[in-house]
Amino acid sequence: MSRTRLPLAAFSLASLSALVLSGCSQSTDASKDAGDTAASASAATGKKPAPFSAGAVKVALVRQSGAGDYFEQWGNGAKAQAKALGIDLTVYDAQADNAKQATDLSSAINSGAKAIIIDHGFPATIQPEIDKAVKKGIKVVVYDVETATKGVVSTKQDDASMAQAVLDVMAKEVGKDAKVGYVNVAGYAALDKRNTVWTKELAAQGWKQEFKVGKVTDSTATDNVPLVSAALTQHGDVAGVFAPYDELAKGTVLAVQNKKLQDKVKVFGADVSNADIQQMTAADSPWVATAGTDPSAVGAAVVRTTALELAGQLNKTSVEFPAVAITQDFLREKKIENMDQLREALPALNLSQVSTADWISNVAH
Repeated sequence: MSRTRLPLAAFSLASLSALVLSGCSQSTDASKDAGDTAASASAATGKKPAPFSAGAVKVALVRQSGAGDYFEQWGNGAKAQAKALGIDLTVYDAQADNAKQATDLSSAINSGAKAIIIDHGFPATIQPEIDKAVKKGIKVVVYDVETATKGVVSTKQDDASMAQAVLDVMAKEVGKDAKVGYVNVAGYAALDKRNTVWTKELAAQGWKQEFKVGKVTDSTATDNVPLVSAALTQHGDVAGVFAPYDELAKGTVLAVQNKKLQDKVKVFGADVSNADIQQMTAADSPWVATAGTDPSAVGAAVVRTTALELAGQLNKTSVEFPAVAITQDFLREKKIENMDQLREALPALNLSQVSTADWISNVAH
C-alpha cells in the first residue's frame, strides 16, 4: 500500500498505501529479519554530524501493521538502513489495532527515542500522540499518514500517479463503457488518494461499477477472497477489477481463479513485491498490471530522511517516492521472477539519490 507504502508501490502502494497487518511485537535489533531484500550498504565517506558522531542514536518505528509481503520488505529495508547508520531501532507493530498503535506511540515517546517514524495509521487515533511527541522535541517522520502538525516530516509514495499509471493500462485493456469491479477500503491515506483517481477515471471512461467490496485485516488477502467471490457470483460479466493494494489484489486474483473467470476478468493492482511478481507471472494469472515503488528501498529512504532531519540537514518538510508502472507482459518478456531482477530491468525503482549525504552508508538499491 506502503501497507502499506504503496509503488502501488507499489502503497504502500501499500502501501497502502498503503496498510496492513501483524501482532504486538517489538524489536531492538536493527538487523533482525533484514532478509535478502535490502542491498549491502555503500560506504560513507563524510564525517558523521551530531547526534550520530556521538554513537548509536535511538529511533522508534511505530507501524500500523507490518504484515504482508510489501510491508515485510519495507521493514527489512528500514532495519538494514538503520543498522548501516548506527541507529538503535525499536520497532512497534500494532497489527492493525488502531488503539494499540496509539499506545505504541505513547511508549515510543517515553522510550527516550530521539526520533519516531510512524508507518501508516489513522489520524484520529494517533494525532494526539503526534502532537505530544513534537511538543517534547522528538523528531517525527510519518509515512503515508495525514497530519497537519507543524514540524512533522511527511514521506509517501506518489499514490495519485501510481493509480493513474495502472488505470491507464486498464483503460487500454477493457476499453470504454465496460462493466468493472472495485476492491478497496476507506480510511487509509494512500488508498483514499488512489480512490480519488479511480473516481475520476470511472467517469472519464464511462465504466459501470458493478460492485465495491474490501476490508483490511491481519490476513487481508485471504479474508477478501470470499467477499470478491460473492461479488463475482452476481457480477461475473465484469471485464476488469481494480484492487489498489497488493494484498487486496492477491485476494481478488484468488477469487477470480476460484470462480474460473481468469480468461474473462482481468485484475489491476498496486504495489509490487516478490510474491506479487510470482502471482502476476504464474500461468493463467488474471493480474495483468500493477504499479509501485521498491518497498525495501522506500523503507531505507524513510530512515535516511529521518537521519537527515536529526542532523538538521533535511531542509524540507516532505519527501515523495515516485512509482513505476509494471505489466504482466513486461515481467514475462523479461523473465523477471523477483525484485532483484525487477530492479535491474527498471532502474527507475532505484532511490539511491533520495535523502542521502556523504556521511550516510546508503542501502538503497
